[in-house]
Amino acid sequence: MTQALIVIDMQNDFCPGGALAVPGGDDIVAGINALMEAFGAVILTQDWHPAGHSSFASSHPGRAPLEMAEMPYGPQVLWPDHCVQGSAGAAFHAALDTTRADLILRKGFRAAIDSYSAFFENDRRTPTGLHGYLQERGISELTLVGLATDFCVSYSALDAARLGYDVLVREGLCRAIDHDGSLEAAVDAMKDAGVRIS
Repeated sequence: MTQALIVIDMQNDFCPGGALAVPGGDDIVAGINALMEAFGAVILTQDWHPAGHSSFASSHPGRAPLEMAEMPYGPQVLWPDHCVQGSAGAAFHAALDTTRADLILRKGFRAAIDSYSAFFENDRRTPTGLHGYLQERGISELTLVGLATDFCVSYSALDAARLGYDVLVREGLCRAIDHDGSLEAAVDAMKDAGVRIS
């Protein structure tokens, strides 16, 4: 077995009605569940922020969600409070088949740095441990689905390609925030990095 399905951040706060809802975010759950059957390894990622996380606009007086801020590790979008550890919003969507998961990887739990990618924090250096896990299991081919195409999915895909994995993003089983042209830019960047998109 060399293939794994990575399901990115299928959590309540990213679905309609959530704190950082991605349009149509819940439309893809059934398709993701069905796709799991084709893979011997399934990995779920889970945004898992402490209260008062540095990426929250509420942690920066006078700043609003979707504004940019400069962090020690570079530019950072400021987000509404979302996926706070232990909250209902941080839980996986109720319809997602979590029983198929070999691994649930939590990210974004360091208060001073955000984490879009399943592989690295936003400094692009601090590892999450996923690469080591995949290497230990001999997995070299990754299919990515989930939320959101233009942030956590694309960052994960770019890092996976950089680490030498064969990467496929199933665009029909992803949904995007698409803020200020972010979707087109993310798709172009993934294609340039050799990520296959279907």
